[in-house]
Amino acid sequence: MSIQIQSESETLVEAALRILNTADPFDKAQIGDLVASKWLDGSGPITLLYNTSLDLPIPDRPSRLTNVKLVSPSLMPKLGKAGSLQSRQAIVHSLAHTESWAIDLSWDIIARFGKQEAMPREFFTDFVKVAQDEGRHFTLLAARLEELGSSYGALPAHDGLWDSAIATSKDLLARLAVEHCVHEARGLDVLPTTISRFRNGGDNETADLLERVVYPEEITHCAAGVKWFKYLCLRSRNPALFQDSLQSSESEAGEKECTVEEDEEVIRKFHAVVKTHFRGPLKPPFNEEARKAAGFGPQWYEPLAIKEATPNANKS
Repeated sequence: MSIQIQSESETLVEAALRILNTADPFDKAQIGDLVASKWLDGSGPITLLYNTSLDLPIPDRPSRLTNVKLVSPSLMPKLGKAGSLQSRQAIVHSLAHTESWAIDLSWDIIARFGKQEAMPREFFTDFVKVAQDEGRHFTLLAARLEELGSSYGALPAHDGLWDSAIATSKDLLARLAVEHCVHEARGLDVLPTTISRFRNGGDNETADLLERVVYPEEITHCAAGVKWFKYLCLRSRNPALFQDSLQSSESEAGEKECTVEEDEEVIRKFHAVVKTHFRGPLKPPFNEEARKAAGFGPQWYEPLAIKEATPNANKS
């Protein structure tokens, strides 16, 4: 297919929908990269966020190829610990599949919530950056999978990430909390171990890709979730402070500092949203350093974690 901007009048939301309606993940990544590059460097032709007079349909499920065999998460084969070629292929395939959905998640949050929630231009730009990163991650991981003697679609996968997107499709706070501050943060927790396993298995090429490209960029994706979750909480508390930020290209709307009282209120809201929209407790151990770099400390997630059993002192 021809990878190009569709027309000079295409808005960012229309481009996002075009990507969501593109079935091939390699094409999604390429189109997304082109759209993002044009948007971020201001070279056009996309300059408008959306057409205020149009309410465009957003697909419940983005277009996808059928070359990946989908199974229930509970039926997924064990990935192993990267000690064998088969295990390394399985892990990289799983990561590539996750990134393929992350492309759609990033464009979906732009198309589904940006206009509807009257989000500032900065929100759109942040998630354009995330979408571009996710597309690059998918492309690099799929290429690495080829180098390992396999290919994307050769192994089964599950679509649990999009199941969570469907469950949070009516609530931007829930989408930000669950997808970016729970699922993406979980990725930060496990990536260092995954990197170590590839190194121990002698696969420094994959380890370097994960350590130098994927891991640091995923921190920024989680940070976007934290930033805009805070923004929504603060805006709902005092709308007047944010009323001028809608179309400003340099609004810094998501960078307003919280007072201690506001910060505590945001964290309480986060706990309530996660308990409502995420099944079960969060699983430690947590990557405190990466989570801190993303903008949230233990007070955000430790109260939601699995509690270790405490011996009963009165038990005879």
